[in-house]
Amino acid sequence: MREHAERRMSVEEWSLIFLLALLWGGSFLFYKVLVATIPPFTVVLGRVGLAAMALNLFLLSKRDRLTCEPGLWGKLLLLGALNNVIPFSAIAFGETLIPSGVAAILNATTPVFTILGAHFQTHDEKLQWGKVIGIVLGFLGVALLVAPALIDGEIHHSLLGEGACLLAALSYGFGGVYGRKFRGMAPLKIATGQLTASTMIVLPLSLLFDRPWGLPAPSSSVIGAFAGLAFLSTALAFILYFRVLATAGATNLSLVTFLLPVTALLLGVCLLGETIRWYAITGLIIIGAGLAAIDGRLLKTARDFLSDDPR
Repeated sequence: MREHAERRMSVEEWSLIFLLALLWGGSFLFYKVLVATIPPFTVVLGRVGLAAMALNLFLLSKRDRLTCEPGLWGKLLLLGALNNVIPFSAIAFGETLIPSGVAAILNATTPVFTILGAHFQTHDEKLQWGKVIGIVLGFLGVALLVAPALIDGEIHHSLLGEGACLLAALSYGFGGVYGRKFRGMAPLKIATGQLTASTMIVLPLSLLFDRPWGLPAPSSSVIGAFAGLAFLSTALAFILYFRVLATAGATNLSLVTFLLPVTALLLGVCLLGETIRWYAITGLIIIGAGLAAIDGRLLKTARDFLSDDPR
């Protein structure tokens, strides 16, 4: 992995990273379209159910399939809850109250929660000064985003939506730490398994709470948003994710974290007509600085430049 982290990426790899950021950023756009008429659990069911079907078919096309070990499926159910059901449902609910761009900015705090979770749940990934600085900056950015709702007294509107999106980031963080238990299993099988398990979890929730049979017939925009969310922002995004991971390495792949909220903001402004306030942009910059401190490459580059030592 070290050689991937330190070498320069090709134009193709950079293109795939930008495309992945666009696909994941687009999920916030699709959520915003869907939650206007579809309840959150049913939105999540459409996303994970269609994506699970697509990835299972993709595995079959490669003459491969998921194993049926009972113990493995128990772990996949927990992983699916942490990585899909809880965060997807929380974001879908949050976007009924706040702009998609703000939801994406709050989602960018996921690495902050991942590092905190790893510090308390692992023995080999403890906090270091760069990570501590990143965590502080991350929470300062969040505070700047949340403060206007507190000042204006919008406790039951913006603050509730922002809290839901932070819950999603927290769940992603714990899911990222728990996902390390699957080392040795093919990454594409992990993605397919967790999406299949997520479908098993969210199906009864949709039937019980949303009663989808009573919903109006979906419009063409809803059908298009479901297709985009499931096939582009989930199934295709996972395939691209693992391709870039294999060629460019995890460190270079983490650059997606910086690009995703930017693409989501631009899509929200250009296609949904959302207005992004100055404090959202400032919060994004502060959170981005925190991610840069956590990532460490910018600081290493600055040290190398100042010392005039390229090693």
